[in-house]
Amino acid sequence: MSTAIKDLAKVRNIGISAHIDSGKTTLTERILFYTKKIHKVHEVRGKDGVGATMDSMELERERGITIASAATYCSWDDHHINIIDTPGHVDFTIEVERALRVLDGAILVLCSVAGVQSQSITVDRQMKRYNVPRIAFVNKCDRTGANPARVSDQLRDKLGHNSVMMQIPIGLEADHKGVVDLVKMKGFLFEGEGGEEIKEIDIPANLLPEAEQRREQLLDAVSMYSDELMEAMLEDNVTEDLIHDAVRKATVARDITPVFMGSAYKNKGVQLLLDAVIRYLPKPTDIVNEAIRMNGDEEETFPVALDPSKPLLSLAFKLEVSPYGQLTYIRVYQGTVKKGDTIVNQRSRDKIKVGRLVRMHADSMEDIEEAPAGDIVAMFGVDCASGDTFTDGKMDASMTSIHVPAAVVSLAIKPKSQKAQDNMSKALQRFSKEDPTFRVGSDEETGDTLISGMGELHLDVYVERMKREYNAEVEVGAPKVAYRETLQNTTKFDYTHKKQTGGSGQYGKVVGTIGPSGTDDFVFENKVSGGNIPSEYISSCEKGFKSCLDRGEHVGYPVVGVKVVLEDGNSHAVDSSDNAFQAAARGAFREFYDKAKPVALEPIMRVSVEGPTEFQGDMMGTIMKRRGVIQGTTEESGFVRIDADVPLSEMFGYATVLRSSTQGKAEFTMEFNRYGVAPAEVNEELRKIWLEKKAAAVK
Repeated sequence: MSTAIKDLAKVRNIGISAHIDSGKTTLTERILFYTKKIHKVHEVRGKDGVGATMDSMELERERGITIASAATYCSWDDHHINIIDTPGHVDFTIEVERALRVLDGAILVLCSVAGVQSQSITVDRQMKRYNVPRIAFVNKCDRTGANPARVSDQLRDKLGHNSVMMQIPIGLEADHKGVVDLVKMKGFLFEGEGGEEIKEIDIPANLLPEAEQRREQLLDAVSMYSDELMEAMLEDNVTEDLIHDAVRKATVARDITPVFMGSAYKNKGVQLLLDAVIRYLPKPTDIVNEAIRMNGDEEETFPVALDPSKPLLSLAFKLEVSPYGQLTYIRVYQGTVKKGDTIVNQRSRDKIKVGRLVRMHADSMEDIEEAPAGDIVAMFGVDCASGDTFTDGKMDASMTSIHVPAAVVSLAIKPKSQKAQDNMSKALQRFSKEDPTFRVGSDEETGDTLISGMGELHLDVYVERMKREYNAEVEVGAPKVAYRETLQNTTKFDYTHKKQTGGSGQYGKVVGTIGPSGTDDFVFENKVSGGNIPSEYISSCEKGFKSCLDRGEHVGYPVVGVKVVLEDGNSHAVDSSDNAFQAAARGAFREFYDKAKPVALEPIMRVSVEGPTEFQGDMMGTIMKRRGVIQGTTEESGFVRIDADVPLSEMFGYATVLRSSTQGKAEFTMEFNRYGVAPAEVNEELRKIWLEKKAAAVK
């Protein structure tokens, strides 16, 4: 049984994030090998029939990609490191969001050849959202075309990092043998079968001038964060400890990004990266986390004390349903959770007994008795949703939640048999609980089950998992796009709702304007004066207008970006009620909606296509044919990246077209960018489909 962590200064909670295929999972595999967590290294694509430790899902090993973030832990230099290996595919972006929400620091892995790629930019934006300090590891220095110095410059130019090289390579491409440490001013070679024998050497004469120049740049960059280092530089008395302290201070403050390099696949540079994790990334006590509590009707945030003796505050950031029950990953922010404790789910108010507490290592686990503030562990058999906060009942507060992007693609699915129906229901229930970006609904017209998510690959993986894990064979319909509708003009409304059916009737009159809000949100403004509509019915009017937003009358999709200004109205002493004014608002919306020129909106995706420069014309052609608008191109060392805005409806099947037009050498990533007005022909087509549906419903 694993022992509890006693000294928080010796804990690191880190994530490994990067663009697809930069070598994150390979790097994690090497880290586990050098920290003696595993005794044999396996390769990602499972060529040896095993596959990487962290890709425990069969589907991950087959496709050679990471789908779900996996957690593990290891020890290095007497420090406890919790690691989460996250996916690179943008379709699984929620996995990265969840991991970064609970981590204190991260390693941003970059390819030495491709440098900063489209998904590196997305991951970096997510790290910024959660204020995560990071160090960069430039991987694949053994590959043809490797240039870590260029990648360090790209970090500065493309991502706005104050990147500082901590090492320079000893040889590149096939000659890559090791690195020069610019703090110690020594060379390190990695020898032996698995690179576990580290040999310290003097800096090779041909690298000395570059090493001295880069060290000067390093000292200049970090001396701003340490007066002692500045003084020592003036007196020519710089020590390694002074440099380490200054680099740590600047990294934790997110003012610099230290850059390390090597080749995880060829076992070079990983141990020095582990040293850097311990030296420079924050311990839990360096990070200020905030929680929310109610103060009267207002929410207020307050800093969480990282104290194991205070009342418990922990966040469930990831769920997995294993054959033995639900596994809930939690990060403990305050207090201590112990086996046998009764804890409270702040959302549902359910009291739950902690039956089993475990430390995860990919898909295997180790029982523990307790987990103090600052630790990441998992609980068994606890029923909850992703993003729930657990307390011990002594405080009424919640951790700030995770940013969940809206789903943009949906698929209709039908079970092939009654048995498949039962299994499909179980699978959908589990998946929607595990993944907040995976949503389940039904098509009112056809009665089909609709699943919605972040992209084709996202839904494809869930359909495949239904088949494999639940034996649920389903028929899949064509993907559907999540269109929206909005208003282009502002129009006045004047509507009276009257109903007399014996006894007290219903009466409510509303006057005002309806039009675009200029944002994606619904805006309601009350300008009624003189009490023509009693104040208790103002919220009824707002409720009535809001209830019409779920389905617009133009093309039958949800309505966004509408502003309603309530200017006047009338009420009746007996017949006016909450229901009457809600009905009046609904009537006004329906009657005057068309007069404000509604229009369909389509999701526009930010698409980044990357491939060899020789295929630039072909890549551009595939985008232009899809109504794409080129936003910019970047060319570097034989590779080109094209950034474009393309309507989602045009992107289905794009992967096949791109592969065939570039001999399989280009790849793309895509993420939701914004909603844009659909062209007239798309608008008309959607309108026609909607009117046909309405006519069929009337029959």
